[in-house]
Amino acid sequence: MRLKRTLILMLSLAIVVVMAACSKGNNSSSPSASSSSAPPASSASTEPAESASASPEATGLDHSETLKLTVFSTTANYAGPQIGWFAKAIKDKFNIELDIVASNLTGGDTKIAAMMASGNLGDIVIWGDDKNHYPNAIKGGLLLDLAKDGLLDTYGKDIVATYPKAIEKAKVAFGSGSSVFGIGNNVASNPTGPSEGKDMTWGPDLRWDLYQQVGSPEINSAADYLPVLKQMQALEPKNAQGKKTYAFSLWSDWDGNYKMTLAKQFANMYGYDEIVDTALYTKADEEKYYDFLSEESWYMKSLKLYFDANQMGLLDPDSLTQKFDDVVAKYKDGRLLFSWFPWMGAANYNTAENIEAGKGFATVPFKEEVMYSTGFNVYGGNGIISIGADAKDPKRIMEFINWFYTPEGGMISAGGGTAVPNGPKGLTWDVGADGKPVITDFGIKAYADQQNTQIPEEFGGGDYYYGANQMNFSFVVPAEVNPEFGEPYDHNLWQTTLKRNPNKLESSWREKYGVLTPKEYFVKNNKIAVAPQGFTGKEPLVMDKTLEQKNKLIGTVIQQYSWKMVYAKNEDQYNKIKQEMLDKVKGLGYDEVIAFSIKKAEELYEARKSVQ
Repeated sequence: MRLKRTLILMLSLAIVVVMAACSKGNNSSSPSASSSSAPPASSASTEPAESASASPEATGLDHSETLKLTVFSTTANYAGPQIGWFAKAIKDKFNIELDIVASNLTGGDTKIAAMMASGNLGDIVIWGDDKNHYPNAIKGGLLLDLAKDGLLDTYGKDIVATYPKAIEKAKVAFGSGSSVFGIGNNVASNPTGPSEGKDMTWGPDLRWDLYQQVGSPEINSAADYLPVLKQMQALEPKNAQGKKTYAFSLWSDWDGNYKMTLAKQFANMYGYDEIVDTALYTKADEEKYYDFLSEESWYMKSLKLYFDANQMGLLDPDSLTQKFDDVVAKYKDGRLLFSWFPWMGAANYNTAENIEAGKGFATVPFKEEVMYSTGFNVYGGNGIISIGADAKDPKRIMEFINWFYTPEGGMISAGGGTAVPNGPKGLTWDVGADGKPVITDFGIKAYADQQNTQIPEEFGGGDYYYGANQMNFSFVVPAEVNPEFGEPYDHNLWQTTLKRNPNKLESSWREKYGVLTPKEYFVKNNKIAVAPQGFTGKEPLVMDKTLEQKNKLIGTVIQQYSWKMVYAKNEDQYNKIKQEMLDKVKGLGYDEVIAFSIKKAEELYEARKSVQ
């Protein structure tokens, strides 16, 4: 163990030296990956399982002493003590208090490397993906083996009983066939089809009221949004406080090892997604891929789209320096007209007051759009939750993590990531006379205006937004059907929610598209590409250290030059910067990365065949 920790210390210190000058966030795919919602109950084939609960009542563990846990999360957008309604819920049930350490806010990969170098990752560890840092932490002995001494079998019974495939993957892929160092995110039991719910993971969403005012023009391609957005900006050039409005406002703190994060969203809207830390985008439902930097790549086309937007005055000049929270504030203030994600524009602008006035964000699809859909994954996603090797009281931590995979834990935290969670029973939702879950009047307000909705003290106080689980990890996919109610965990897809009287914005949207929800639109119009979520049954291919270092340097170049291209003075300068980037990465070994990336694509296709 000492030898392993010495090796990881040396490796991590080397990473700190290499990366200190280019601090980056280590978010998973996207807010994207964490914001899936649930389909209608009738579309799922989940059978209610017998409870094997490892709850405090069943485990016999002593909870008399408060257990204060450090959660190191590579995906969290908040740092500090967990507060509010979720803090009270877990304090009452488990006598647990959480303190969140967020690498996104404190140096990105450099912070992760420093934590690994210290030899202690805290009590609970949240990984944005299962590449690089996660396997390195395993090799360094920094994570607890959950299979050891019956920890998982005794205190994680619900995970074992309901999601055995997730454990199988953990053992085969990273545990030499026997150890379990973490459980994947967004795990499902056995439903098929698209795993999203009312909204898809991506949009695009526009200010619906302004879009209507310019005549609701049909949009053919992603680039066709620009002239429409320019017309919308002309209608509302400034917000109520006299500050200028923009179509796009970017931020850099979600940029990963290989890209400007916000230059990949249009690829998702064309049915493609990246293979993390490789140079390929792959089609969701076909064995097709393209080179990240090729002319057909929607990463490159997105850079050109943002360049064009900047030339038209549609791109926020603060994009170079601002952070995610700055952009959230601008949505809230009515300064932005476009959102890549349904949860982002709507969650921050669609307040009760704005909706009453007929103002708000809504999905406006384009004709060429074929939405990438994450299918149900019985093996769990690439996000991982682990227990640190030096964790305090692993039994109580395992019991706590297991709770999130139970109907009770799933109901309070459903949503996860960036989606709006259900919250406490009896406050935001309750059970109706027919035994089905229903959103309360207070819940309607809280879900629509999270930051301005104050929670009663008996439920924890504070506002709804910051009172949510700040680990930023989705345990069970909200598409999963809760066996207690026969309804999905996601409150947006409860029958009582769908049948509720729509507001003015919803009514006008439904009238135009002839459906109740965006997901229904994409399914009905055959504009959806579902990616099968399989597993090869083998350890995943990984880059050797030499290629890994080349890839990191290439990724740094791509990321830095991407921003330069977007803000080029004119098209000649744009093309010059673009060629410089292509020449540099070629010299750094981009062809070798492509060769490895193709092997990863072949591995992906093999995994998909396992569930077809």
